Amino acid sequence: MAATSPPSDPTSTPVDEQYAVLAACWRHPDEGVMDAIDAGLFADELPERPTQQALSVEYSRLFDGPGDHPCPPYESVHRDAEPDQEFGLVMGASTGSVEEYYAAYGLTADAYSELPDHVAVELEFAGLLSAQDEAAFEDFAEEHLRTWLPSFTERVEEATREPFYAAVASATRELIRADSD
Repeated sequence: MAATSPPSDPTSTPVDEQYAVLAACWRHPDEGVMDAIDAGLFADELPERPTQQALSVEYSRLFDGPGDHPCPPYESVHRDAEPDQEFGLVMGASTGSVEEYYAAYGLTADAYSELPDHVAVELEFAGLLSAQDEAAFEDFAEEHLRTWLPSFTERVEEATREPFYAAVASATRELIRADSD
């Protein structure tokens, strides 16, 4: 599953494309994300245009270190923690369930650029499912997305210093909530 350039208004696009837009936004910021920001993506939430460097620095601080980072973007880290731990290990038990969904649709580890339970990969897969198999999409969303993304996105909103990531977190939470209505 490859990253795509987000359109300027994710809410005016079909649901599968909204998932693709948000998946792209949860990856390390690239020119496609910057082009979408220039075209008005999250214009109401961004007081000024962030630079790609500023987004890259914040992405690293929030999601992938070095050192401790406040918002690991992996389902297993959030779902598989022991009761006395804040976070579990990457590639924990819940990752196997995610991989089973991917395998049922012919996707193997070389089909995605991040670990299988990374927020971007799960959202991109959800977009594919929503366009192909509504029942499987609903099962995947209920078993995976809705179990960890609400708390993850709240954590991002609390920890971020960049309005862009707060906007992406809010839009992600609203999209998975809207799908459950």
